[in-house]
Amino acid sequence: MTLATEVKKLTESKPFYAVAGAGDFAVEKLRELPEQLQRLQSRRTELTKDLPERARAYADRAEGFAREFPDKAREYAGQLSNRATEVYEDFATRGRKIVSRASGNAALELEDMSEAAEPPVAKPVTPVRKPRTTRTTKA
Repeated sequence: MTLATEVKKLTESKPFYAVAGAGDFAVEKLRELPEQLQRLQSRRTELTKDLPERARAYADRAEGFAREFPDKAREYAGQLSNRATEVYEDFATRGRKIVSRASGNAALELEDMSEAAEPPVAKPVTPVRKPRTTRTTKA
């Protein structure tokens, strides 16, 4: 198979689109991060006041969690596989949109660039024939 065929096969696969979708999702969330950090910093003093009380409450609840853990783990494992499939499908759909949008823009850019880069077309050159000269031979 040629390299172009291999690349085309790769770029038309669902895992390729899922990775592109995951990357787009990561970029979206990273853009939201500065706002979230500011919001959390403003709540920092409020949260530190309640910290000792919250620690005691969590310690009391820890024993109950330990008893329920095996059953909850089985339940979450079943839900996790379903959710992973959903997320994979969502990322693939999102990636397909991103790639088609990007490749559409790239195709337009390449078309513009190729038109600008084309050398000027030269006029066809027709060879100029020299007039025939007749030779005379002396007898």
